[in-house]
Amino acid sequence: MPNLTNISPLDGRYSEQTKELSPYFSEMALLKYRLMAEVEYFIALGNEEKIKELPPLSEASQKQLRALYQKFSLADAERIKKTEKITNHDLKAVEYFFKEKINKTPLAKYAEFIHFGLTSEDINNLSYSLMLSGGVSQIIIPNIETILKQVKKLAKETADTSLLALTHGQPATPTTLGKELAVFYNRLNRALNNLKMLKLDGKLNGATGNYAAASLAYPQVDWLNFSQKFITTLGLNPNLLTTQIEPHDSVATVFDAIARANNIVKDLNQDLWFYISRGIFKLKKKAGEIGSSTMPHKVNPINFENSEGNLGLANALLRFMSDKLAISRLQRDLTDSTVIRNQGTALGYSLLAYKNTLTGLAKLEVNTKMVRAELDAHWEVLAEAIQTVLRKVGYPKPYEKLKELTRGAKVDQATIQKFIKKLNLPAAEKNKLLKLTPAKYIGLSKELTKLI
Repeated sequence: MPNLTNISPLDGRYSEQTKELSPYFSEMALLKYRLMAEVEYFIALGNEEKIKELPPLSEASQKQLRALYQKFSLADAERIKKTEKITNHDLKAVEYFFKEKINKTPLAKYAEFIHFGLTSEDINNLSYSLMLSGGVSQIIIPNIETILKQVKKLAKETADTSLLALTHGQPATPTTLGKELAVFYNRLNRALNNLKMLKLDGKLNGATGNYAAASLAYPQVDWLNFSQKFITTLGLNPNLLTTQIEPHDSVATVFDAIARANNIVKDLNQDLWFYISRGIFKLKKKAGEIGSSTMPHKVNPINFENSEGNLGLANALLRFMSDKLAISRLQRDLTDSTVIRNQGTALGYSLLAYKNTLTGLAKLEVNTKMVRAELDAHWEVLAEAIQTVLRKVGYPKPYEKLKELTRGAKVDQATIQKFIKKLNLPAAEKNKLLKLTPAKYIGLSKELTKLI
């Protein structure tokens, strides 16, 4: 079990739950995306008619070159890392790998057009953005969508389940369990739609963002149009005004959007934890599982707790990276390169949290007996309903009368109904109040649940 020797729990204890991020955020993935950017740039240069020294590549040649990253192997990655030990420059090692491969083909005479007029950050910014875009669209978004699906299902199932609300931790106007879950569905769905709308930026403009080397060699080429077209074909938004680095503002926006979604999931975790603590939800038992090393009776809400902890770790990284990456000294410093390598770690903790939330949701079972008992124990919550009807009919000082009866007091059904019977009210209003129970005083909760 080699994972027992890993330092990070993402690659150790939780490796099975996070391994699907590897194709997007591992070191091998980074090398693959860098090679992809270099290959596509080389092909694009060949398609620029004003660069006579590099003719357009045939379809066969393009297919052969694209196979370098499409069929990128562990052996290829190890070869690049071996070269990096000599160059002490990770991007240059990728460039040399590409040249080694092209030197074995009829395209060898064009090898010096690899990385032509570029700085490392031209390739790196595109690679990191492509990695993040892929990881978010293929892994993060689908997992949030699955949470939404489960929350929606549970909300519909509990749309009619009356629930004692707690505001400031005190008994308040009843609601339904379904409506409260619908609130989370609505919030998370809006956060997800916001995340889906975001598009990452990319730049391709040389050492200090001025196209200096490229425009000197080929002044007749419209390099602004070239870079704009090239970046767009990669699925990124062209940023033409930069220093040596793409300023990471769009990356920071994506990190912030994920962090906001994470906070909603965290809030959901905490509320579900409290509902379990109150006995509103029971947790389904699984054969063989142990809740406590000393208390045999326990079935703990560990998945929601695990998710909450991992969301905290994820957001600590996401917020830090969002703050840090938008700041760079003058035309560039290397701190952004050090930090952005951890984007996969932040998404790894997010993914681990989502999976734990989903596992926890699957274990939930409504405890209808406890739901009814809690409502029946708090008839004082009808004080709002009674005083509102009294206001309607012009009864003097209704709020004050209900306050005197119920504030801070334990009130039962008998107390409430005795009070109502003494009121000088039209028969229809009095009968309406006498029929009211905490379980029935839920307003439009059922209708609101249907909005999702």
